[in-house]
Amino acid sequence: MSHQLPAHQLPEHPDWLWRTPDPKRSYDVIIVGAGGHGLATAYYLARNHGITNVAVLERGWLAGGNMARNTTIIRSNYLCEESAALYEHALKLWEVLPQELEYDFLFSQRGVLNLAHTLQDVREGTRRVNANRLGGVDAEWLDTDQVRAFCPIVNTSPDLRYPVLGATLQPRAGIAKHDHVAWALARRADEYGVDLIQGCEVTGFLRDGDRVTGVRTNRGPISAGRVALAAAGHSSVLADLAGLRLPVQSHPLQALVSELLEPVHPTVVMSNHVHVYVSQAHKGELVMGAGVDSYNGYGQRGSFHMIEHQMAAALELFPIFARAHVLRTWGGIVDVTPDASPIIGPTPIGNLYLNCGWGTGGFKATPASGWVYAHTIATGEPHPLAAPFGLERFTTGALIDEHGAAAVAH
Repeated sequence: MSHQLPAHQLPEHPDWLWRTPDPKRSYDVIIVGAGGHGLATAYYLARNHGITNVAVLERGWLAGGNMARNTTIIRSNYLCEESAALYEHALKLWEVLPQELEYDFLFSQRGVLNLAHTLQDVREGTRRVNANRLGGVDAEWLDTDQVRAFCPIVNTSPDLRYPVLGATLQPRAGIAKHDHVAWALARRADEYGVDLIQGCEVTGFLRDGDRVTGVRTNRGPISAGRVALAAAGHSSVLADLAGLRLPVQSHPLQALVSELLEPVHPTVVMSNHVHVYVSQAHKGELVMGAGVDSYNGYGQRGSFHMIEHQMAAALELFPIFARAHVLRTWGGIVDVTPDASPIIGPTPIGNLYLNCGWGTGGFKATPASGWVYAHTIATGEPHPLAAPFGLERFTTGALIDEHGAAAVAH
């Protein structure tokens, strides 16, 4: 059954943001997925490499998938050198993108606290702070009193079930407005001549022997010199259409927001042990998330007990929010690899490239993901920052295990 949306059902956007073209018969590059990573890839293909005969194909509407279903946290304090380097490149790009794109997407560097509740948490946190500093990433260790001073509304009572023993702090981390980020990237890509095509579902691939020559869609076949997948939770489904099995599992990941409140929460607080993360958006709603639902699935909703669990955890850390009302909940589809790190690079199938497996780290990586993926597509060789994240690591054993530093949802 076709998933193409009639034009009158597509979300409206101001005409000055981007065009709504029909697909051409062929392109130099087709990117499958118009989320943050797909749009950033198209933007950097044009900006950095001069490749503008590009189509971004989206089954639904632009930025209507995980890009609209995340909790907007941006940080680079990962443990492994490879991960920290990639996410730090992203953070440095975040710091210049509002000016470069001429679009205020409310990037707010308010800091991120990762709380420690056990001695093991303390050991892991101090280890990560030291590793980050050695890698040039800003990081500090705060004791309990310093945590209270930095975020006065966190419950630091020693009588808690899991008392706060300290926290890591990345001062340059923060949040941004996710849909504005997508619109800013889409506008610039469109200005370069990139075709952003909504309501266009990829149903298969055009092949010539062991290489891809284009895609089949519900709007007809489209030829391409290179095809790049950037479809997050549906990456394994798309790869299967090309005969490629990926080491990726998809899970629902839920989040929720409260009613609008006065500004009371000055930073982002994450707790792996109590299992919740909480920030306050620019409009005033509390934004909360927790772990993935354990079952595999592609539904953009999850189970009630996960919502109940994350609210209980939030109230343990923030008793001040006990009377706040939940406004709405939603779910995204996260694609998780065995080592909780992404896959970026070419595939065994000629002309087919892969960008997936970001788990819960996709939004924060948006600009760096687009930067290194565009380089890889344009040159045919992995960008140095992306080289460790190739598909072959699952056969060589050179894994990049980020289950701890990937935080709450892992």
